[in-house]
This record gives sequence, structure tokens and C-alpha cells, in this order.
Amino acid sequence: MEPFRKLAIIGLGLIGSSIAHAARRGGLAKEIAGFDASADVRQRAAKIGFCDRIADDIAAAVNDADLVILSTPVGAYKSVAEAIAPHLAPGAILSDVGSVKGAVIRDIGPSVPAEVHFIPAHPIAGTEFSGPESGFATLFDGRWTILTPLAGANAAAVARLRGFWEGLGSQVDEMDATHHDLVLAITSHLPHLIAYNIVGTAHDLEAVTEGEVIKYSASGFRDFTRIAASDPTMWRDVFLNNREAVLEVLGRFNEDLSQLQRAVREGNGELLFETFSRTRAIRKAIIEMGQDAPNFGRDQKKT
Repeated sequence: MEPFRKLAIIGLGLIGSSIAHAARRGGLAKEIAGFDASADVRQRAAKIGFCDRIADDIAAAVNDADLVILSTPVGAYKSVAEAIAPHLAPGAILSDVGSVKGAVIRDIGPSVPAEVHFIPAHPIAGTEFSGPESGFATLFDGRWTILTPLAGANAAAVARLRGFWEGLGSQVDEMDATHHDLVLAITSHLPHLIAYNIVGTAHDLEAVTEGEVIKYSASGFRDFTRIAASDPTMWRDVFLNNREAVLEVLGRFNEDLSQLQRAVREGNGELLFETFSRTRAIRKAIIEMGQDAPNFGRDQKKT
């Protein structure tokens, strides 16, 4: 793939910094510029050196860039899009990494100049860590990235963005934004909501001390705490911006949970065994598809 002349990354946390690391590894951009609203983050990112240049203002970051990727919390997308719109180069690709797509299109779309190609995207990769120090080049290797092009999107621009994400190590798929939000509500957003809730319940359970929760945590609870350690700003914005899909799957979840509650109360071992067997098969399928990277990349060298 022909490298982009200039890649601008707005937001230099886990995903933004990992994009920079991976783009440099793959030679996908001749210049990588970065910007973050936090002066402290900009200073830390400059010290790490995963960008060729850290801009002090957002306009300088996107000026002359032919690929701009928003990697801030989705709640900031509207104001960021409004700020960069006058400075986007004609023919540039504007994309993002948000795990909600309908709200992203709603918030960014009105600000995009006609001559700019707006192609929303979502890399399904991450860890519970945040900040510019948490990024590493192999984060996207073997993981899926979903593109949700708008109707009438420029085919050449979509193909070029697909090639970019493939160059970062991802497998790439495309789907409608509404369907994406429903799929992610069940595979990502609801599990995070459950994790936040169960860890909060353990913390608030007066009959069990916090020390006992920490000392005797079994692997299941430890997995929940890993998820519940994710960036609170990012996940607050996810739930506020995908509320319809989350509420839809949460309603179904509550129905199924009530059924299991009755099975436990009534001693219905047959239903419990059938449910556990069926869900075990899902786990096996995930492993067979290679979507169970060891430790979700947390032990990989951050290069």
C-alpha cells in the first residue's frame, strides 16, 4: 500500500498511541503527527516518541494530513470535528476508532466538508490500560476492525482505509452502523456493564470485606475486575451514545437471567446443564477463530 503522506492522530491514549506504533512499524505514513487536549499527555507522548511531531494545537496536527483518525472518547467527537473541519485537506480521509458508530455519524457527519471522505471505523482491540505509555505496535495483530462506510462512500477511499488497517495487522470487515452497534452491545458493551456492576456489588457487600474480595478472588472475578478497570470516561461515553442497543440487549439479558434464577431456586439442573453446555460451545468457537489472544496482548512487548 502506498503510504499516506501525513497521518494525524487526535487523542494519544492506548488506541491512538498503538496506531502510531503500528503505522511506524508498517511504514504506513511518511509523517505521523499527534495531538491531545491534555498538555500533560502531549508532553508524555513527545517523550516516548511514537509520533514524528506532537502539535500544540489541533489545527496544526491535521493541517495537510491525508488521513486523520479521531481517538478521543466518543463524547468529544462533535467538538473535535467542529474544530478540525476548517483545516481538513480536500481529498483527506477522516476516520475514528469509537466503539459506537450511529452516534459518531450523527456527531461528526454535519461538520465534514464535502470534499473530505468520512469513513467511520472501529478496531476491536484493547486492554484495560490507558494513556500514551500503554500503546504498543502489536495491539491490532489478528484482531478485527470494522468499517461502517456511509451510503455513497468513495470506494477508493474505503479501500485505502481498509489497506491501512490491514497494514496495522487487523482483519477488516464492513457492516451497517446500526447493525454494528447492536453487535457490539452484546459482545462488548453489555459485558462491560455487567463487570462494572458485579465489581461494584462486591465492593458494597457489607457481609464480605474488601480484603476478602481481593484475597480470595477466583479467576472469574479477576476477569471481571480486569474489564471493570477500563477507562471510565470512554465507557461512560459508550453507554450514553449506544443506549438504545444496550437497553435492547440488556432487556433480553434480564429475561435470561431471570430464567436461570428460577432454575437455581427450583433445582432445575437440566436447564442449568443445557445452558452451560451451549455457552461452552461459544467459547470453543472463539478459540478456534483465533480471537482469544493470550492476555489480550497485555504481556506483549510494547514496541
